[in-house]
Amino acid sequence: MNSLRPSKTFSSLVVLTLLTAGVFLIQSGGDRAYAQPPLAADLVKADTGKVLIDPADTVILLLDHQSGLFQTVKDISVAELRTNTIILAKVANLMKIPVITTASVPTGPNGPLMPEIHQNAPDAIYVPRTGEISAWDNKQFVEAVRKTGRKTLIIAGVWTSVCVAFPALQAKAEGYKVYTVMDASGDPSEMASRTTLARLTQAGVVPVSTNAVFCELQRTWNRPDAAAFGALYGAYAPNYQAVMESYQKAQEALKPEKK
Repeated sequence: MNSLRPSKTFSSLVVLTLLTAGVFLIQSGGDRAYAQPPLAADLVKADTGKVLIDPADTVILLLDHQSGLFQTVKDISVAELRTNTIILAKVANLMKIPVITTASVPTGPNGPLMPEIHQNAPDAIYVPRTGEISAWDNKQFVEAVRKTGRKTLIIAGVWTSVCVAFPALQAKAEGYKVYTVMDASGDPSEMASRTTLARLTQAGVVPVSTNAVFCELQRTWNRPDAAAFGALYGAYAPNYQAVMESYQKAQEALKPEKK
């Protein structure tokens, strides 16, 4: 019976050989990863299932972010709403993603469109409306979207239950892939926002948050504009900005003093 059992020395050699091979494979795979870091464009091309947002197929629609309507928003603070909308404009400018804006009767009590959108996305196209509540009922607006040749829409606006929901549902019915940015949109109540969320998801519209959008578009830190994306993280999450500041200060303290 003993002759059928491998010796302890032989068993140890087998284990050692397997461990060595495993370490080699991990190291060689790691070396390849570090030697050739994937760029954002490569990651998007590799996303054959198209489960993440493709920036080359995307248009950002910012609808009715108006000063008068802001005063009716109760489900999110206006400061947070404006900040998140600015972040969407900034990431669009970084990624060269088309931005289309519009406003509902800006000369009336709804008030003017917040200026920060066009300040941070200077190539954004503004489409005036002629009284239509849904931007998708305005032929000029729909034509502006179609001219981009893109089929993925990221939509945010005020109110979520109306100015976001109506065009989102209409565009989805016409075959567009539609995302609604819930924390860059606002409603008169949490109940209105919750019921709208349920309505949109039942129709196949995908609800997302602002940070999900810019992280999904960024995809990797191996890109020349990484620092600009880092600033978006700090703007979206001020606590994270404090973390970055404390880390940078700690790194500076570790540096040897110049004599």
